[in-house]
Amino acid sequence: MSRDVKVNDSPNHFMVLDAIDRGMKTADKISKVTRLDKSAVQLILNDLAVQRLVVRMEKKGFFRNKTEFVINETGQSLLNSKKRELEQKARDIEQAYGNGNTAQLQSFMEADRAWIPMMLFSGLMNVMFFASMMSFMGMAMSPQESSMAGNAGSASDSTDSGSDTAGQEDAGAADSGSDSSGGGFEGGGFDSFGDSGMDFGGDFNF
Repeated sequence: MSRDVKVNDSPNHFMVLDAIDRGMKTADKISKVTRLDKSAVQLILNDLAVQRLVVRMEKKGFFRNKTEFVINETGQSLLNSKKRELEQKARDIEQAYGNGNTAQLQSFMEADRAWIPMMLFSGLMNVMFFASMMSFMGMAMSPQESSMAGNAGSASDSTDSGSDTAGQEDAGAADSGSDSSGGGFEGGGFDSFGDSGMDFGGDFNF
């Protein structure tokens, strides 16, 4: 996946980026809130780190080191740009649904349906509206759409609890005398992907 993926065209990459922006710093927490397999999340994190959209940090724990990720300014700009684009699409869809424009809804579903899980995850599309639209069109939700629809209501709670847990972990590490100053960033992201020759399309259309 890493060699040919273009981040700007990958909904799952933006879901992971959005999860990091909302305080999910580890692969385990990101996997939990996005409902993506941990192995897929780890590959996506590799991509984001190599593309310098997130920063990888190694934090020393009492028993083992912990790898955390933080979104940087470039990643934040890319995420915000994509959210604005998807927000406009959501408004267009709602207008088409309100007008009973089945042809326009069908056109969106054919061209951009892959982005619906990201729109649900980020709160850019209302779950009840999406369910009504799918019923109106006589279409069934995909497994990922169904998962996101069921998860959307508790996403903010998961984010808050995840942030609190992260804070407790940090506090515990400090009390145990752990050295958390090792926020040193490893250049090039992940060693195994350092020279992958990835092509992300260059321009993210900020």
